[in-house]
Amino acid sequence: MDEKPLPQIPRLPWISQSAFNGRANLSKEGGRAAWLTVLGSVLVYYSSFGIINSFGFFQAYYQTDFLASTPPSTIAFIGTLQIMLMNLLASVSGALADSYGTTYLYIGSGIGSSGALLALSFSRRGEAWQVFLSQGLLMGFTMAFGVQPALTVAGQHFKRRLALAMGLVSAGSAVGGVSFPIMFQKLLPMVGFEWMLRIAAGKILVCYAIALCISTSKRPGRGRATRWTSLLDFRGFLDLRYSILSAGACFAQLGLWVPYYYIEGYSRKAYPDTRMHGFFLPLVNGTSIVGMIFGGLLGDRLGRLNALYPSTLISGLLCLTLWLTSPTLPCIILFACLYGLCSGFFVALLPACVSQICPEERMGARMGAFYSIVAVSSLVGTPIGGALIRGGDREGYQGLIAYAGCALVVGGLVMIGSRLLHDRDLRRKW
Repeated sequence: MDEKPLPQIPRLPWISQSAFNGRANLSKEGGRAAWLTVLGSVLVYYSSFGIINSFGFFQAYYQTDFLASTPPSTIAFIGTLQIMLMNLLASVSGALADSYGTTYLYIGSGIGSSGALLALSFSRRGEAWQVFLSQGLLMGFTMAFGVQPALTVAGQHFKRRLALAMGLVSAGSAVGGVSFPIMFQKLLPMVGFEWMLRIAAGKILVCYAIALCISTSKRPGRGRATRWTSLLDFRGFLDLRYSILSAGACFAQLGLWVPYYYIEGYSRKAYPDTRMHGFFLPLVNGTSIVGMIFGGLLGDRLGRLNALYPSTLISGLLCLTLWLTSPTLPCIILFACLYGLCSGFFVALLPACVSQICPEERMGARMGAFYSIVAVSSLVGTPIGGALIRGGDREGYQGLIAYAGCALVVGGLVMIGSRLLHDRDLRRKW
């Protein structure tokens, strides 16, 4: 008797092919080369995103000394310009990593990033435009060609433990966000602002050199030109889960970096008698390390998006409760620890959530397209918050804090929509 062919399962228009192939081959992952590549990506994140996570130090120093006549919201644009450029160029750098590997990208990014700090060391006091060009434009542009490829090349080696690998890579930025501000606090009175930056530039070069030696791409350069249509792969937005997740990320990014930029300035106004002002930013970054690593483990166990949207909601609620009403110094210390933990979840889990929606061969370009949309929120979010600061006391920060908390809560609620599109049973792993 002739067998009838099995009926084809109809594809819903918003579900990508990667949801069907399941990435079933989970046995061949890990190994020495894979974990060395993760270590290389950690070093790239440490020396690039670590500097960006340290911008709270520069924000406070510029406001009180180097750019004292420049408004805080304008200074914040220097830091957010870096994040915006990295996100905006992520589609290009991610696709280049897909096609050619990371060797030349790491070389260009390492030399350019250290060169940007050297240029900043020659900037004149009070000349904000020179700081914009060197620290904002040049550093943001060159770091973009290191950060996204580092995440892409680490993701090529893992499927089952993808969230853990990306959490470890993201933790490199938090380690940098702890060590660089402390290093800057020690070096500034000893050697001055100029040599402090030159020492940091040398440190960046060393980290990139090590990453270059130990990283391995599973898709090394194919020796052919990459078309712009493949560099800018926005077809992922045909998947509604991808589109709604990007909308939620845009809302969340409006408020995500506000505590990183302004908690040190807030502490100086709220608690002028304490000596802890310079340690609040390292405290937030330090606890975010735990969040990034633990978030990756929890995401692999319970589901990446299942862990992402609750952590985003909690981050916003922490701003609206502990930070907005913090009556004592222990309360703001507790807020710094808990916010760092929850925001670390967000930073580690968001790229893992995006990658599980994307086909593996287009992961770099699809992730890049996602972050290029989020770039707009990264650019304007923190400066908008800075413009809401009123007066020179702690009450003047209430508008800033409420804005950050509401943006994060809305972002978390929108992300739930992406989760419900995949499966209405929120208890299932995804």
